[in-house]
Amino acid sequence: MNASASPSWPGIALLLTTALLGGCDRGPDVTPLLQSQSGGDTTVHENSRQAFSQPAANLVSADRATFFVGNAFFNSPWVVAPASASARDGLGPLFNARSCDACHNNDGRGQPPLPGEPPVSLVFQFSVPGTGPHGEAGPEPTYGGNLNPFAIGGVSAEGTVRIDVRELHGTFADGEAYTLLEPSYVFEDLGYGPFAPKTEISPRVAPAVIGSGLLEQVPEAQVLEWVDAEDRDGDGISGRANHVVDLVTQKKVLGRFGWKANQPDIAHQTSAAFSGEMGMATSLRPGQNCMPAQAACNAAPTGGAPEISDDMFDRIVQYQRTLAVPARRNLDSPAVKTGARRFLEAGCSACHRPELRTDATAVLPELQNQTFHAFTDLLLHDMGPELADYRPDGEATGSEWRTPPLWGLGLQHLVNGHTRLLHDGRARNASEAILWHGGEGAASRDAYKALSRSDRDALIAFLDSL
Repeated sequence: MNASASPSWPGIALLLTTALLGGCDRGPDVTPLLQSQSGGDTTVHENSRQAFSQPAANLVSADRATFFVGNAFFNSPWVVAPASASARDGLGPLFNARSCDACHNNDGRGQPPLPGEPPVSLVFQFSVPGTGPHGEAGPEPTYGGNLNPFAIGGVSAEGTVRIDVRELHGTFADGEAYTLLEPSYVFEDLGYGPFAPKTEISPRVAPAVIGSGLLEQVPEAQVLEWVDAEDRDGDGISGRANHVVDLVTQKKVLGRFGWKANQPDIAHQTSAAFSGEMGMATSLRPGQNCMPAQAACNAAPTGGAPEISDDMFDRIVQYQRTLAVPARRNLDSPAVKTGARRFLEAGCSACHRPELRTDATAVLPELQNQTFHAFTDLLLHDMGPELADYRPDGEATGSEWRTPPLWGLGLQHLVNGHTRLLHDGRARNASEAILWHGGEGAASRDAYKALSRSDRDALIAFLDSL
């Protein structure tokens, strides 16, 4: 080798550095995607069925008693009024479940019912266009905001649903076949007659509630920085915010909870569930969930006004606010590291943003100045006809969905005994969830389909580390 062909010392150093960092396949920087402390200082190291039910690791001892009181209220069943246990009565008259845990089992994710079972953790929301007080969509005039398949004695339940599925077949670029299940819904045994014409229906499975306090305390400005409704940067991602009414201030604020970001905070989300799915009144949402045509429902005894006392309600909210997030696993695995790169290269992080931060004004000291890794941007994205329910919700269209957080994904099978995903639980695993992406997610879906089997397995291994 002549002198002119010999590499200089800087060149040798570059070659050595490249070799040490993994060579030419080094790819994008995956460091933000491989952080073990998913919930910042709130993170716990727990890999049992109770992995989603732990108090935040940094929760001070004085607040742990409140956490466990809230946990008891969250998990225990409510009873019909009047009852000797008056603090826990007022269930119904119409309801989906007797406890919060019945839908969010072990603080985790619900699933569609098995054949012959009534829907419990899969709720069907209703609305009719143009029937609200200001021309917006209003509740279905006979059945209200959602289907209640159960009722107390003397009151007719609203009905149940049969889920039919159609198999959709496809292939990856390497020729491997896959099958997706497309659900359709048939409502049966309707207790109060047919639905009104033009009724819009949206199935919503109960999400996991871990890390809710961190998501609640992300500054609104941080989320709005990512809004790009006109896709000005040309990346195919057009995140939008859903602005919803705060029932206390009557002002529009950022929606951040629910499948279409239709609730602004934990209190609103919780009171909506108490009202719609358990038929129980709170100060935030007083009154019963009975429609005018449901005479027996309207005549049924109540558990007081409100049925959930403010003190009890605050403890349930505080419990959710201080739930911990479990730590990541297997981050040293070569497959997980490769999967993180493929996740970035497929553009998944454009919506499932790996890093968020609370600020110094967070409502609890334990939640202040926390950098955490939920893999969401809290924004709405148009997912195309593949996932559309065709039911608008606030400013969200019928094909827009809030980016769901991915943290805890790999522990779902352990905590909840299943791996069903997406807003209606149609996906049987993470691979199927990716394959259902359309609209703004179509490019990432197609990139996933184009991967080799080993790279697809690596991407799923990365998701299982969350």
